[in-house]
Amino acid sequence: MELVGKDLAIACARAAEDIQALDIQVLEVSEVSTITDFMVICSGNSLPHLRAVIREIDKAMLENANAKPRFTDGNADSRWVVLDYIDVMVHVMTEESRELYSLEKLWGDAVSVDWQDTSVSQ
Repeated sequence: MELVGKDLAIACARAAEDIQALDIQVLEVSEVSTITDFMVICSGNSLPHLRAVIREIDKAMLENANAKPRFTDGNADSRWVVLDYIDVMVHVMTEESRELYSLEKLWGDAVSVDWQDTSVSQ
């Protein structure tokens, strides 16, 4: 099943949760950005953990949503990786990078999505 938009963002968040990513946030930015509709932001606590989170999201989206990122920017060594699914951008960052760049504050006008709501289809 191919997922898009909010469903894809929630699936990315759940894949990140499965590998124990930290502080997972899903933001709807469609009203404040022309770049994408949703952002998923999460953290890893080490470089190996970042690699695992990136790998798990990529694998889960391919297997469960028939989705591959159109672009990937960065790598675990850069401490910030973006997986670009066009209507969803996934930011996987170290806790230090996340605190420094503070994407949630940058996109403060975005709407927070309750991705853990079990009534949302996956």
